[in-house]
Amino acid sequence: MAASAFAIAATLCHAVTVPAHAQDLATGFAGDIDPDANLLLESSEITYDFDRDLIVATGDVQVYYDGNTVQAHRIVFNRKSQELKAEGNVIFIEASGNVVRTEELTLSEDFSEGFAQALQIDTTKRTRFLAEQARREGNNITTIENGVYTVYTKPTTPPDKPPLWRVRAEKIIHNQQEKIIRFENAAFEVYGQPIAYLPYLSMPDPTIKRKSGFLMPSGIVSDKLGYGVTVPYYWALNPYYDMTTTLTPLTKQGLFGDVEYRHRFHAGQVSVSAAGLFQARPGEFSTSRADERWRGAVNSQASLSLTRDWTLGWDLTYKSDRAFFKDYSFTSFGDNSETSEIYLEGKTDRNALTVRAYAFQISQEDYVDSEFDANGFSPVGSSLQDKQPLVLPVIDYDYVFADPVLAGELALTANFTSLTRDETDAFSINGGTTAKFRGVDGTFSRLSVKGNWRRTFVDPLGQSFTPFAYMRGDLFFLASPDSDVTALSGESFVGRAMPAIGLEYRYPFIATFNGGNQILEPIAQIVARPNEQRIGELPNDDAQSIVFDTTTLFDYDKFSGFDRAEGGTRLNVGLNYKLQLDSGYYVSGLFGRSYQLAGENSYAVPDILGATEDSGLATTLSDYVGSLYLDTQYGVKLGAQARMDKDDFSVNRVQAQATGIYGPVVSTLAYAFLNAQPDVGIDAPREELLGSASLRLQENWRVFGSMRYDLENDNIVQDGFGIGYDDEGFSLSVSYAEDRSRNDGDEVDRTLYFRIGLRTIGNTQVSSGALN
Repeated sequence: MAASAFAIAATLCHAVTVPAHAQDLATGFAGDIDPDANLLLESSEITYDFDRDLIVATGDVQVYYDGNTVQAHRIVFNRKSQELKAEGNVIFIEASGNVVRTEELTLSEDFSEGFAQALQIDTTKRTRFLAEQARREGNNITTIENGVYTVYTKPTTPPDKPPLWRVRAEKIIHNQQEKIIRFENAAFEVYGQPIAYLPYLSMPDPTIKRKSGFLMPSGIVSDKLGYGVTVPYYWALNPYYDMTTTLTPLTKQGLFGDVEYRHRFHAGQVSVSAAGLFQARPGEFSTSRADERWRGAVNSQASLSLTRDWTLGWDLTYKSDRAFFKDYSFTSFGDNSETSEIYLEGKTDRNALTVRAYAFQISQEDYVDSEFDANGFSPVGSSLQDKQPLVLPVIDYDYVFADPVLAGELALTANFTSLTRDETDAFSINGGTTAKFRGVDGTFSRLSVKGNWRRTFVDPLGQSFTPFAYMRGDLFFLASPDSDVTALSGESFVGRAMPAIGLEYRYPFIATFNGGNQILEPIAQIVARPNEQRIGELPNDDAQSIVFDTTTLFDYDKFSGFDRAEGGTRLNVGLNYKLQLDSGYYVSGLFGRSYQLAGENSYAVPDILGATEDSGLATTLSDYVGSLYLDTQYGVKLGAQARMDKDDFSVNRVQAQATGIYGPVVSTLAYAFLNAQPDVGIDAPREELLGSASLRLQENWRVFGSMRYDLENDNIVQDGFGIGYDDEGFSLSVSYAEDRSRNDGDEVDRTLYFRIGLRTIGNTQVSSGALN
C-alpha cells in the first residue's frame, strides 16, 4: 500500500509522544539525560509511512526530549535504523543551554551520536565553534573538522567581519568525560590573519572551572632582574584543594619559585604561599639585606567558621627583607607585605567579641634625618623596624542589653590592649627643646570598660531630645625603662575614670515645594564630665590621629582610640541642610563648631606626642567645620570636608573629591590641604591634587591617565598614562607610570606595563622597570 494512503494531515498542530528507550544523552557539550524520558513531537503536518517505517514531520517541527529541543523545517524518524534526520534551518538547543545551528543534522534515536555539516555551536559561556562538519560518537567524543574557536561578537557586528581573534584548527576534539578540548594543527589568528602556529593545543571545555594545566605566562623586564618569563602551572588536586606553582627564570638573578596551596573546607578555607630565590647577582640591590643571596617570603591566610557564631582567621606574612615585595612585585601574594594578623570573632544579634594580634614588618628603609634631634634616643629615621610594636592581644567586646533600662538603650563596650616595643620612637621640636614620642619602648597594657545609656524623646512639635550618659574606667599596666625621661608615670598600675552626662537636641524643619523638598535641622549637644586625668603620664598609641570635621563633630569623645579620654564640659552645635529634587538632584551640608564651656580642655594639654594642639579643638572656641555633598544623579558627584580657622575663616584642612561621567569621559579629581602642624614637627603646609581621567575614543578604544601633584613643593609625585582596547573577548592595555615617592635609593621609579587578555584562554602581561 502506498505511503500516502496512511498520511495524516493537520491544519494546525499535531503532537506525538514516543517512548524513548534512550541511553545517556549527550551531544556537543551537553550532559546526561534521563533514560526513561519521553520524546514529544509537534509539527504542522505528520506523515506515517508504514512500508518504510518512517515518521515524517514537516512545517515548524519541534522535538522535545528531556530538556533538549530540536527545531527544523522537516524531521524524519527512521524507526528501523533508529535515526532522526532534521533538515532546513536546524536549531538544536541542548538542556545545558548550548545551541547548535546547521542545515542538516542526523542524530541517533537516543541523541548519543550524531553528524552534521556546516554547523555553528554557541555555548553558554559565550564561546563559539564553527566547523565544516562535526561528528559525535560513543556518547562522549565530538570531533570537529576544519573548525574555528572564538567568542561571541556583538549582534551589531557585520556578519562578514571576522572576530578580532580566533583559533583555527584542522581538527578539534572535545572529550566530554575528560572535559578537555584538543586542537590539532592549529593557528592563532588576529583579524583573520595567522600570527602563531600551534601544532598542539589543549584547554578545559568552557563548562569546567578547575583543570590542571599551564596558565598564561607573563613577561618581566627589569634593570636589576634582567629578562624573565613567569610559567605558572595549576594543579587541580581535588575538588577541595588545589595548588599553583610558578617558575620564573631571570637572566640576572636566576630561578625564582612561587607556590600557593589552597584548601577549602565546609567551614572555610586556608591558603599557604611561599616564594623566593637564590640571587645570582645580589649586588644589583642597595637596600638593607636585599643584597643577600637568599631572599623570599611566606604567607598564610585563613577564615574558618568554628561554629555558627565564631570565626577563626589569620593573615600572616614573613619576608626576608623590607624591599622583597617591591623588587619582586610579580609575587602572587605581594598585596599584604607589612601587617600580620590573627583573629577570633564571635557575633550574635546583640553582642560581639573579637580577639586579635598584630605584628608589623615594614617596607620603608631606614634613613638619616638631620632636621630632627631625638633627645638621646635612637636617631630619627633609624631602627624603624624596632620601633614597631607587637600588639598582643587586642580584645574588643560589645554588648547591647535586650531589655530597656530606664526606658532607654544600655550598651557595654570593653577593650583590652597590650603591646610591646623594643625601641623608643622619639623626635624633638622647638630647636630640640621639646621632646615628642610616637611610641615608648617597653610593655603597656590597658583595660577599658564603658557603659553607655541613651533615650530619645520626640515632642508634638517634632523636636527630638536625646539624654545620654556614660561611665568609663581604664586600668593601665606600665613597664618601660624610659619612663623617667618620657614623663610617663613611674607607677606600675594607674587607674582612670571618666563619668559623663549629656543631652542632644534636634529640630528638623521640613519644607515641600513644587519639584522637591528640603530639611533644615539645627543640632545642639552638650556633654558634662570632669577633667581628663593623668594627661602626659600615660602612653598614647591608639589615639594619635585627631581629625576634627563634621564626621566627628557630635562624637561624645573625639579621640580616635582608648588611650585618651576627653574631659571637661563641651557644647557641640551645627546646622544640617538637605535638599532633594524630584529630578534626582540631592544636596546635603553640615556646618558647626565646638565650645569648651568648663573644665580643662583635653585637646589643649599635650600628652607625650602632642598631636591635639593643632587639631582645631585646643581653644575654647574651636575651628569651624563644614561638609558638602552633591549628587546630580547624572554622573556628577561632589563631596568635601573642611576645617576653617576660628578667627579669620582661613582654611586649616580641606578634603574634596569630584567624579564625573559625561559622554565618553570618566574623570575623578581629588584635592587635599593640611596646614602646618608644628607641634608634631610638621612646619610647612601640605597640599596635593590628584586627578585621573579616561576617554573612550571609539566603541572599544580608550586612553587614560592620572597625576598626583604636590602644590606646596611644585612637583609631580606620581603620573601615568596609557591606552587600552576592550571588547567581548579581548582586552589590551599599554601604560607608563612614574613614582617619586619611594624610599629605595632611586629618584624616580619608572614602570612600563603591557597587558593582554583573551577571554576563556587567559591573561598575560609584561612589566618593565628597565627605564630606571
